Amino acid sequence: MTSPVQTEDTSVPGGNGPDALSKDGAQETKPSEGLSPGQLMWMRFRRDRTGIISACVVIFFFLIAILAPVISKLYGKDPYTLYGQNSLTLLNEFNMPSGSFGGASGSHWFGIEPNLGRDVFMQLLYGMRTSIYTALGATLVIVILGVLIGLVGGYFGGAVDFWLGRFTDLLLGFPSQLFMIASMPVITAAFVKPDENTPVWLRAAAIIFVTGILGWMGLARLIRAATLTMREREFVEAAKISGASPWRIIRKELLPNLWSPILVQATLQLPSNVLNVAFLSFVGVGFVEPTPDWGRMFSNGAGFIQQDPAYMVYPGVAMVIFVLAFNLLGDSVRDAFDPKSGR
Repeated sequence: MTSPVQTEDTSVPGGNGPDALSKDGAQETKPSEGLSPGQLMWMRFRRDRTGIISACVVIFFFLIAILAPVISKLYGKDPYTLYGQNSLTLLNEFNMPSGSFGGASGSHWFGIEPNLGRDVFMQLLYGMRTSIYTALGATLVIVILGVLIGLVGGYFGGAVDFWLGRFTDLLLGFPSQLFMIASMPVITAAFVKPDENTPVWLRAAAIIFVTGILGWMGLARLIRAATLTMREREFVEAAKISGASPWRIIRKELLPNLWSPILVQATLQLPSNVLNVAFLSFVGVGFVEPTPDWGRMFSNGAGFIQQDPAYMVYPGVAMVIFVLAFNLLGDSVRDAFDPKSGR
């Protein structure tokens, strides 16, 4: 009788078995043999054309944000100078941009801002810088809190898991956007006197704090569910028997196996935080004049939507492209990490 092992290993030249020979007589091997999980993930990801294009778009946005001061020097403009006030030809008698499509010209590629006459191209680039940097800080806070609370609750269980779960449910019950609007003035007023202007760094820190505090719950639940599954695995039991402390097990055994969902959730969370930052600035509790920001550009442009609709086109298109590209990138990363994905 032929054993199952012998049956699986038996193959003929030109067959479909794992040891099948190619036309030149060389033995074919599976391309995935001997590859690490990261290499397998990269193989699946680079076959996803949508993911590669989205990654290129996201990298382009980050490079533009980083190089905004360099571009400003090469372009010869900045986002703060009132060019329309310094030249009588850029604004008409109604303080609207002269010329078509918001006054776009060789000197001002995207035109100038209504009323004040600042360069729209520079405002867009520096607004991108403000929004992305602030969203990155908020995403970092969300990831740290979500991973820490999810790991602690999932590993220790019992009363620790119960009270952390009830605290998570409590925060999930808050209307996040209304709470953001209500809490931002309170936080800034606690550090700044009424007759003083709030520093930009303090506004950025307050936005990061509020957005981070109200955004970690979904990630924490995901990490908790994954931790509950892994804490009963053999490698965790072996670490316990060897005398490893709980924090060492969490740090050395559980956390390295959770990078996939953490990375996927971070890529999906960042564009959401960009929208949150823009929303706070739009309603007047985020970044204010003269700090460039996408949400503030929407807020200023809303008052001139009929006279100069072009002013809102540029930040609107930029935000849609960035958020769409990052969401598609997050989907591609999730599919690449999923071994059952067919992409």
